[in-house]
Amino acid sequence: MSFEDGPQKACGAGQRGLTLVEVMVALAIVAVALAAGLRASGALLSQAQRQSEQFLAQLCLENEWVRWRLSSPASGIASMSSKCEQGGQRFSVNWVVNATANPNFWRIEARVESADRRPLLSVTTVMGRP
Repeated sequence: MSFEDGPQKACGAGQRGLTLVEVMVALAIVAVALAAGLRASGALLSQAQRQSEQFLAQLCLENEWVRWRLSSPASGIASMSSKCEQGGQRFSVNWVVNATANPNFWRIEARVESADRRPLLSVTTVMGRP
């Protein structure tokens, strides 16, 4: 192609390839797709960490529950707080044990919080007296 052919010959129908605008549009679409994938994977990671924290909090709650049951509380009516460590993380377990209308049962409310005071697990149940 020579300089004398003019612009019509340079942009002729036989030319192959993509224009700069088409390449930029394709890159923008790929960038949006990658950003969406990154956001979704971040949400999955966050949910997995939350699930792990809740599982460890549940282990702490169950351990404290067994400890309380083995101590054979006489009246049962109490408000207690304890610390627990599971999986290298520290948790705080808070209990409130109240009487119910039926003298054979206690109402137990337990709450587990992370070291930075975020609530992780809350359980309310009725349990028979020993």
